[in-house]
Amino acid sequence: MTTIGFAMSDAILVINTGSSSLKFGLYEMQNGDEQAVLDDSGQMEFSRVLGSVKPCAIGHRVVHGGPRLVTHQRITPAVLEELRACVHFAPLHIPKALELIESAQRSYPDVPQFACFDTGFHRGMPEAAARLPLPRRFFDEGIRRYGFHGLSYESIVHQLGDAFPSRTVIAHLGSGASIVAVKDGRSVDTSMGLTPTGGIPMATRSGDLDPGVLLYLLREKQVSANSLEDILNHDSGLKAFSAGRSDMRDLEVAADAGNPEAQLAIEVFCTSIRKFVAAYAAVLGGLDMLVFTGGIGENSPRVRNGVCRNLQFLGIGLENTESQVRVSVVPSQEDRQIARHCRAMLASG
Repeated sequence: MTTIGFAMSDAILVINTGSSSLKFGLYEMQNGDEQAVLDDSGQMEFSRVLGSVKPCAIGHRVVHGGPRLVTHQRITPAVLEELRACVHFAPLHIPKALELIESAQRSYPDVPQFACFDTGFHRGMPEAAARLPLPRRFFDEGIRRYGFHGLSYESIVHQLGDAFPSRTVIAHLGSGASIVAVKDGRSVDTSMGLTPTGGIPMATRSGDLDPGVLLYLLREKQVSANSLEDILNHDSGLKAFSAGRSDMRDLEVAADAGNPEAQLAIEVFCTSIRKFVAAYAAVLGGLDMLVFTGGIGENSPRVRNGVCRNLQFLGIGLENTESQVRVSVVPSQEDRQIARHCRAMLASG
C-alpha cells in the first residue's frame, strides 16, 4: 500500500464506522474498478490520515438514515440534521458516524462528502417483508423493517456478477450479524428490522425477542427505557450466554476447552442462522447458493459447518462436493462498494 503524506486528486477516502470498529481507506479507479491504495491494515491512527491525503471525495458508511434517508447521497446540512434526528434508530452507530463526518468536514471543508446507507439495498423489499404486524399508522410513520449490512450485500452481488444465481441467501456474520434473501440480485427479506438490534443473537445484541419480555422488564422489574436499550445492545447475545465473552474467537477457544457456556453460545448462534436460511429458502422457493461473509462468516469454519449441519434437506452439504446448493465464502467489500457509489455520484454531479 502507498504510504501517507502524498497528494491524490482522484482518490476517494472511505470512512467505515461499525458498532465495534473503524476502518478507512483510499481508493483509486484502476482497471475498471476501485482499488485500495491505502488502508488501515497498518494500524495507522485515523487522525494521522486526515490532512495527510487529499481526496477528491469522501464516502461514509451510515448504518441508518431513518425513513427519509434511504438512498446514497451527498451530505448537506439538511442530511446532517435528519441524521441527528435518527440516532434512536441505531444508537451504537449513528453518533460515531456523525462525529467522523464532522471531523472530516473540518479537515476537508471543500471536498464533497457522501453518505452511503446500509439500508439502501433493502429499500425495494415487498411490503409483505417490510411491514411489521402493527397498526397501519405506525408503518406510515416509518416503523418498518429496514434491513442492514446492505453495502456488504451489494458488494457480494457486484463481486459475483453474472455468476450470482437467482435464489441466494447471504449471511453477514460479525459483531453485528444479519441474513438476507436475495432474488435475482434484489433483497426480498432480511433478519434485522427497525434497528440493527433485531434478528439473530449477536456479539452483545439480543436479536429478536418476544415483546412480552420487554414489557415484563419495563413493568415488573422497573427497568427504564435507557437501561433496557443498554441491556439489549451491550449485555445480550453471545455475551449473555457465555458470562461475558462476545468475540467468536474467544468463544471457540473456550468451547474447545470444554466450557459449556461457550458451547451453548455457539450452538444458539448457529441454530439461529440455520433457522433463517431454511425460512428464506421457503421465501425464495428454493435455494441455489448460500454465501458466508463478514469476520465470522469468512474466518470460522466451525460456525459455517454448524450452520450447514441439518440443512441437507435443502441440498446443502458440509462439503461443496456433496452439496447441490453452492456454499461460498466471499469477502465483504463494504469500503470498495462505498468508493464505487461515491465515484458514480461524483460523475453524475
